[in-house]
Amino acid sequence: MISYKDSGVDIDAANEATSRIRDLARGTFNKQVLTQIGSFGAMFRPDFRNAEDPILVSSADGVGTKLKLAFMTGVHNTVGYDLVAHCVDDILVQGARPLFFMDYIATGKLSPDVVASLIEGLARGCKEADCPLVGGETAEMPGFYADGEYDVAGFIVGWVDRPKVIDGSRIAVGDVLLGLPSIGLHTNGYSLARKLFFEIAGYQTDTHVEKLGCTAGEALLAPHRNYLPFLDASLDGGQIKGLAHITGGGLLENLPRILPDGCGAEIRLGSWPVLPLCEHLVELGSLPNSESYRVFNMGIGMVVAVAPEDAEALRNDIAARGIEVYTIGHIVAGAKEVTLV
Repeated sequence: MISYKDSGVDIDAANEATSRIRDLARGTFNKQVLTQIGSFGAMFRPDFRNAEDPILVSSADGVGTKLKLAFMTGVHNTVGYDLVAHCVDDILVQGARPLFFMDYIATGKLSPDVVASLIEGLARGCKEADCPLVGGETAEMPGFYADGEYDVAGFIVGWVDRPKVIDGSRIAVGDVLLGLPSIGLHTNGYSLARKLFFEIAGYQTDTHVEKLGCTAGEALLAPHRNYLPFLDASLDGGQIKGLAHITGGGLLENLPRILPDGCGAEIRLGSWPVLPLCEHLVELGSLPNSESYRVFNMGIGMVVAVAPEDAEALRNDIAARGIEVYTIGHIVAGAKEVTLV
């Protein structure tokens, strides 16, 4: 007699993983969640009583080839956190706060331990953002993924009141650009970073890199920063004209996404401390600025556009929440592009 397990799908392992996921996810719930993990659909009741014209804002993303570092190191409880932080930051740039989060995990052979570790990171990120993990899907797909590998994607829904939407339309020539520092590469540039570290430099994941003060694996697994705690209290005041999440494309390609017609951005090199990790990668690859500032975040994970008369007060407000804030440039007349000065 042939069973489903003989074809590579282990229902018992899936049930064990689901049981462990359920407890982790419950720890992120709030009173707006109306269903338990395991329901066919997740039910959520948002509270818009104090909103004038609520708008839903959604995003879906993954963590790219940063997953390769999880496979190489056996550390799986950080990429889930990265995924949540990335999604939270993507809707934050429009002034939105999270309502709930869902995940999708697919693997060739399901390991309850690996899945539980992944979900632990997801749950940690969700709790930090007050964003319930209301459900998801864990798919076992034999022959589709290499042994020990998986893919994970996240889906977030948030909301913003229409009068408080941040879309960059108010940005004007002369506005100041504030930069909030990143912790590491976040979730972008990993294909090039892995080539430079493991092929060009010949590092192993456990190689101690003196310039970085840690192992190569630890440097590349540094978490994606969630900027909501630092910007939350400033979202409704009207001072923030634009926000740019510095992801794939770096400063050169993400800032233009929020610029109105007739505006360009001038970024002053040396106005913030470039991450040692980015400096080392640039050195290993002899990368020109045109490449390094397009692939890596170079130490800036979020950019805030603000009128010059509001810049100092906003900078102080954000810094008071425990993060450095750098004045990295300003808005100039021109095409929607970034100039490095």
